[in-house]
Amino acid sequence: MSKKFYITTAIAYTSRKPHIGNTYEIVLTDAIARYRRMLGDDVFFLTGTDEHGQKIENYANEAGISPQQYVDGVAGEIRAIWDLMNTSYDKFIRTTDDYHVKAVQKIFKKLYEQGDIYKSEYEGLYCTPCESFFTETQLVDGKCPDCGREVTKTKEEAYFFKLSKYTDRLIKYIEENPNFIHPPARKNEMINNFLKPGLQDLCVSRTSFKWGVPVTFDDKHVIYVWIDALSNYITALGYTPDEQGELYNKYWPADVHIIGKDILRFHTLYWPIMLMALGQPLPKQVFGHPWLLSGNDKMSKSKGNVIYADDLVSYFGVDAVRYYVLSEMPYAQDGNITYETIIARFNSDLANTLGNLVNRTIAMTNKYFDGVVTKTGVSEAVDSELINEALAASKKIEGLMEEFHVADSLDVVLDLARRCNKYIDETMPWALAKDEAKADRLKEVLYNLTESIRFISVLIAPFLPETSDKILAQLGNPVATYESLCQFGKIESGHRVNAAEIIFSRIDADKKMAEIEADIDAKYGKKEEKPEGLALIGIDDFSKVELIVGEIKACEPIKKSKKLLKLKVFDGYDERQVCSGISEYYKPEELIGKKIILVSNLAPVKLCGEESCGMILAADDKDSVKVIFIDDSISAGSRIR
Repeated sequence: MSKKFYITTAIAYTSRKPHIGNTYEIVLTDAIARYRRMLGDDVFFLTGTDEHGQKIENYANEAGISPQQYVDGVAGEIRAIWDLMNTSYDKFIRTTDDYHVKAVQKIFKKLYEQGDIYKSEYEGLYCTPCESFFTETQLVDGKCPDCGREVTKTKEEAYFFKLSKYTDRLIKYIEENPNFIHPPARKNEMINNFLKPGLQDLCVSRTSFKWGVPVTFDDKHVIYVWIDALSNYITALGYTPDEQGELYNKYWPADVHIIGKDILRFHTLYWPIMLMALGQPLPKQVFGHPWLLSGNDKMSKSKGNVIYADDLVSYFGVDAVRYYVLSEMPYAQDGNITYETIIARFNSDLANTLGNLVNRTIAMTNKYFDGVVTKTGVSEAVDSELINEALAASKKIEGLMEEFHVADSLDVVLDLARRCNKYIDETMPWALAKDEAKADRLKEVLYNLTESIRFISVLIAPFLPETSDKILAQLGNPVATYESLCQFGKIESGHRVNAAEIIFSRIDADKKMAEIEADIDAKYGKKEEKPEGLALIGIDDFSKVELIVGEIKACEPIKKSKKLLKLKVFDGYDERQVCSGISEYYKPEELIGKKIILVSNLAPVKLCGEESCGMILAADDKDSVKVIFIDDSISAGSRIR
């Protein structure tokens, strides 16, 4: 009997077209859902849109249309992008759906009637973009602590939800269920920063705007975002306080909510307490994924660094974009995306490693044996190494995917492809083909490669489904079930492969970047030139940057990049890895032993598959870049003030 698996994304807010950072979440969730289906689980995958609130009412007014017309347009755009990215959701909920609105009204009324919601008056500071209230002490430099925008003083009648009533019960639940919050470090953040200091009761209605779910027993009020939005996870399954429905009884509680780390508080504090108040089971896990940054910054239209999924697909194709966002995002740290790094990873991993492996294996099989794959049993020790790695891959991935280590799981698949390429170098099929006496050995080598590629095609399917189908088609559509990976040798001797076709063509980086820049200029207009003069900062801003003296202990090029060097830098206490784009200006041997200035508290990022923990300072000097070296007499670890 199959095991049920209910997985959800956060519902996307219908204020604007989603960028690739927003799109990462649906692709991540899709990969997990597809993987669980491949295991044989009965998966229900929910996504959708959050469509109420003051911000949307304001945008609609600016556009001169009704809020419903506005959200219809944006929700359609979101769904089109989700479909473009080949995501396999089972249901797409909109919070303007009639059944959801009615269920939310019943939930609100039930909580009010049992005394968990009460009417009072709210006076505080409100951030419209974040739709959140803050106290004076929570502000940062007088602005919203989440988005940095201005807040407005607000005073209005409102209903409140008694979070404080359930705080101790929630702390106990989290402590007794250590897997509830992922990654584990975020559990401590929720307990120590929010629960133990004491939760304030939550404002759950508004009177200052109308675009929301009306409170049935008080027509001045609309239900505020969190009860409306969060309850989608159960209303989509047919839940109301009056009845629960077949889907709800089958799939609830959710096995995992996949959400961005910025809304972890709402999903691990407010949502569980709502469910406790309703007398319903809590979700088994909440996974707060990191952000996908543009360069080193969070994507923002005001910064001019927004990258859209549909643009990326037009440049690179769906599976190449899926591959990049899934492979480049660390488990618990923010990932990084630029057009240049996508091209580098496309060429190194997809074109060179995977695509080239499939192409030359199929081509050799057709060239030497008219496309017929034959197992002869003429084996050597090197065969066992390849076969063992293929057989071990699925078990490695099972352990990794259990903890949502998607990037590491993809690495396992690419490592198998790399091992296949190494096997080709070790066995040299082109040399075997020159000796008729070695024909059976050549057949065995090509059989092992073809069977290993079959493993790759199955294992990569949750992540790159179109690529998996293309590989299987070239292989002649052999058995492709997950269960078949328990045994090496499922391709029958005498099986015929099809013609070799290029799956990923290598990209000319300079030409592609010129095309992309021209396309962006045509679509969105050229970026304004930066005005002369500097943006002034205060001493408090500068003091956040920690500069220290580091000593370069080792240096080498990064194979996947023409620009990056990989440095091992001693910071006075430990050795850390730093990637720096200076390979055009320095040879590795020129840097070893040098003392440099290191930005030591920069958040780690992955560049071309390598983790970079810091940044070295350099100066742009006309057409060159010069690293700032420090007097050798100064000790590594010394702070620069």
